[in-house]
Amino acid sequence: MQMIHGDISRNTLLALINKACTFPYLAETHAQIIRNGYHHDLATVTKLTQKLFDVGASRHARALFFSVPKPDIFLFNVLIKGFSFFPNASSVSLYTHLRKNTTLSPDNFTYAFAVAASPDDNLGMCLHAHAVVDGFASNLFVASALVDLYCKFSRVGYARKVFDKMHDRDTVLWNTMITGLVRNCCYDDSVQVFRDMVAQGVQLDSTSVATVLPAVAEMQEGKVGMGIQCLALKFGFHFDGYVLTGLISVFSKCEDVDTARLLFRMIRKPDLVSYNAMISGFSYNGETECAVKLFRELLVSGERVSSSTMVGLIPVSSPFGHLHLSCCIQGFCVKSGIILHPSVSTALTTIYSRLNEIDLARRLFDESSEKTVAAWNAMISGYTQNGLTETAISLFQEMMVTEFIPNPVTITSILSACAQLGALSFGKWVHQLIRSKNLEPNIYVLTALIDMYAKCGNISEAWQLFDSMSEKNTVTWNTMIFGYGLHGYGHEALQLFNEMLDLEFQPSSVTFLSVLYACSHAGLVREGDEIFNAMVNKYRIVPLAEHYACMVDILGRAGQLEKALEFIRRMPVEPGPAVWGTLLGACMIHKDMNIARVASERLFELDPGSVGYYVLLSNIYSAERNFPKAASVREVVKKRKLSKTPGCTLIEVNGSPHVFVSGDRSHCQAVAIYAKLEKLTCKMREMGYKSETVTALHDVEEEEKELMFNVHSEKLAIAFGLITTEPGAEIRIIKNLRVCLDCHTATKFISKITERVIVVRDANRFHHFKDGICSCGDYW
Repeated sequence: MQMIHGDISRNTLLALINKACTFPYLAETHAQIIRNGYHHDLATVTKLTQKLFDVGASRHARALFFSVPKPDIFLFNVLIKGFSFFPNASSVSLYTHLRKNTTLSPDNFTYAFAVAASPDDNLGMCLHAHAVVDGFASNLFVASALVDLYCKFSRVGYARKVFDKMHDRDTVLWNTMITGLVRNCCYDDSVQVFRDMVAQGVQLDSTSVATVLPAVAEMQEGKVGMGIQCLALKFGFHFDGYVLTGLISVFSKCEDVDTARLLFRMIRKPDLVSYNAMISGFSYNGETECAVKLFRELLVSGERVSSSTMVGLIPVSSPFGHLHLSCCIQGFCVKSGIILHPSVSTALTTIYSRLNEIDLARRLFDESSEKTVAAWNAMISGYTQNGLTETAISLFQEMMVTEFIPNPVTITSILSACAQLGALSFGKWVHQLIRSKNLEPNIYVLTALIDMYAKCGNISEAWQLFDSMSEKNTVTWNTMIFGYGLHGYGHEALQLFNEMLDLEFQPSSVTFLSVLYACSHAGLVREGDEIFNAMVNKYRIVPLAEHYACMVDILGRAGQLEKALEFIRRMPVEPGPAVWGTLLGACMIHKDMNIARVASERLFELDPGSVGYYVLLSNIYSAERNFPKAASVREVVKKRKLSKTPGCTLIEVNGSPHVFVSGDRSHCQAVAIYAKLEKLTCKMREMGYKSETVTALHDVEEEEKELMFNVHSEKLAIAFGLITTEPGAEIRIIKNLRVCLDCHTATKFISKITERVIVVRDANRFHHFKDGICSCGDYW
């Protein structure tokens, strides 16, 4: 800037400020302002302050402000707003200075800028209270800032109260509310607010549409997406880049990748965000080659890729067969430095977990320089999905001593681990944590809690939680129905299913699987048949292998083996191992050798590597006392080097897990356990108990068979529970295999002798033993 001599008018100085693009230029202009006596002119100083913030010179803007003897409210507002863009500056402290050290009164802009700059929700609430007192709470500008603040700190309820109290709402306020709901994953609510906006005739803009589309994509509501697309066409912003990009995500998530591709081609000059949406869409729909091709096209264009590009490229939705690609993507991310972005390392951790490369996932997690809650969630979830539930719980406990606060995703993952492991005491501790963090209103957390209690044996607590929920979705109903089925409460499951239909919830494939499962464990043959027919004919749901297996189980358990075989032969698809295996299991119960041969022949063709079917067939031969045939089946197992999963039983006492295997003498209290078991066996025999040795695998003496059965893992676990818990306390054990006939009979006797409730979870279901009776009615 050349030095200007002579007097300069205010308008000339303002024009010079407007032209300034750098701090040195502004500094020389400031000198001219002082030289010409305008350094106390509020209009000139305010304009210069704004420009200083524009070039990042916040420190100089502050110094300039404090050089003015009597700043007006407009200059205060400029400074409060300007400071909000700089993390080390405090807009709120300037607001406090305004109130304490001047006679000026804050206006609506003061409150809006201060609220927007608030570093936490508590300060925001104080500002909200001041705005109410000063009469600005109903101002649109202030209300929009408050809604945005509360949503930013996940106080969605408060944001909604502010929004609902506003009688006159403009487009900006509606858009802010929708954005906040989407940001907090309240997708249903955001779409409903958008619907209300349209119904009330509020003027839509491109932001309104672009804002709600991510929610529609996450909900996978294709019809809603098409409706919004029609609105965009009607109002003339369908071809807006942000709207088209949002629509690409919607159709991609709704598995209509062809429409998404067509929309992408409509964008004249796609930006990085549009490319990212299309790459992610290809990857989500399993079109990995198209995703990689588009990624290469992006690189060739010279565009610098972002972390979002890489997250979209990582084939998390269809990982199988893409380990090499995932490793190549990781290599690219390392070279380009993008690996340092938490979202990229988290996505890679997720895909390695899904590919069962859990060591690679953990290494990446450990090497991450910045761990986020999402990163912890990915690793905890990875361990849970791979059956490493104890490690998942251990990592969760490690997370709890960090500064990270678990969110609903963390909680649902760890509750799933508790459910798999049967860790009821730890699950209860997590429930307390949920209460303390006020996560109980979250429908997904409550559903996971119901699942945990049901799978850990406390079905009454699961029902109480379900019954207390004000809002339920289809998954919640499915979980409770399945829980009842797991515990053998078939009639209760059916009642709940009918109630669900009466309330007009749309049953899913999982709903029908859950209720059929419940029917199979309660002997409800007619009801099961009606439900299966309704699923196919009324709800037009195509049965999966699991649905067919459930129907075979319903018929087979009821002894209708010929009918079950006929059902299999009439199936419109080729029956797989699950269906034939179910039939073979039913043959074991009803000792039908003829149908067992048919089922086993098909199984040995379809799944020759599964030892379980050989064991079942051997058991059937043993039950018929055809020991040579049983031995020949075992010989095949030996020759093929197949190994049977060893039976084990877990019991949790005072929060510590104890695992027993058959004949286990390694436990520190083994002597006391065996002494207790011997005493119980004597009392049981006095009451008429006789070992159920009919399914013993070996052609050995009866006495030897009894000794083999008397040291089964579940009996050892129950004996340990009896000597380590208070008299009358409930005993819960978990068996990894199906409970055998002898242990089932013995547990009934033990429950009567000890006057204890004994809850047994085996590979199939729960058994509640009380007063010598099992809840399954000896039907399992």
